[in-house]
Amino acid sequence: MSGVEQTTAAAGSVAVEDQAAGVRAQARATAPSGDTPAPVGGTIVPRWLRWTLAGAAALVALWLPNGLYPTVAVDIACWALFAVAVDLLLGYTGLMSFGHAAFWGTAAYATGLAAIHWGLPFPLAVLLGALAAVVLAVPVGYLAVKRVGIYFAMVTLAFAQMVYYIANQWRSVTQGENGLQRVPRELFGLDLSDEYYFYYAALPIVAGGLFLVWRTVHSPFGRVLVAIRDNPARARALGYPVHRYKLAAFLLSAFTAGLGGGLFAIGHRFVSLDVLHWTTSGKAVIIVVLGGIGTLWGPVVGAAGVTRLEDWLSFAGFEQIGLVTGAIFVLTVLIFRRGLWGTLTHWLRRR
Repeated sequence: MSGVEQTTAAAGSVAVEDQAAGVRAQARATAPSGDTPAPVGGTIVPRWLRWTLAGAAALVALWLPNGLYPTVAVDIACWALFAVAVDLLLGYTGLMSFGHAAFWGTAAYATGLAAIHWGLPFPLAVLLGALAAVVLAVPVGYLAVKRVGIYFAMVTLAFAQMVYYIANQWRSVTQGENGLQRVPRELFGLDLSDEYYFYYAALPIVAGGLFLVWRTVHSPFGRVLVAIRDNPARARALGYPVHRYKLAAFLLSAFTAGLGGGLFAIGHRFVSLDVLHWTTSGKAVIIVVLGGIGTLWGPVVGAAGVTRLEDWLSFAGFEQIGLVTGAIFVLTVLIFRRGLWGTLTHWLRRR
């Protein structure tokens, strides 16, 4: 190598190191603290507004079973967890998963089996189901995160269909098409047969799962995920192990989805093969897009809207529910490109 080439290489190396140091210094300077607003969905939200939104959400969550059927309120909470788990991958890591029903359904079956055969209190059964989803996510995520784009989506879908087939054939455990029936709601002798009281018993688990994802997104780890989503090559050049970060986000997403699936099994006291079907994953993606990708609040709003709409249509005797939700999805994508919550926050920011 000539002297000019050596000088050029050395200058390039110094430039890369200076660029990396500048990015790290900027990340440290903009890291969330007690007085600094944190980025949510690509925007800077003041601290007082964050606390106002959190308080309003808590009040709505406490009021929900009084304004709706308690069963519908439980479904909204479960689907909100599931949608937020999908949004963690899609909105903050840039990974579109069409197979998250595998983790939702695996947790539901594991929770139901633990509650039926071991008589565990339902919080422990739900936690066990979420851990079972994480165990399944380790090999799936290890292979899937090495792919990007549509290839990642197809790999997750293929694994989900494999899990669906195993659950359908393993009738001695899953009861096949009959499903797990009469799943108990044990909680240290308390009577939770009433859906109203079960909702409030399950609410701390839902709040804990949502807070876990929120705290992850508003941490240095979450900032690295966003950097990987925007420019994985640059993140890799800065020394971040991209595949490891993606795998960690994948496992966290599976755990959150598992919490929702376990609560769904306990709430309905029944687990069927539908929890593992690919349409369940598609519904979660639709909820995220309707609410707003990369907002966290959007999936919660989308889960409430879709679940309430389905309940209203079924109560009215309308059979083609998918036709209505599909039409609303198309209109939302065409009119509100950022989703309902994303469009609202964007409009408020401009005002």
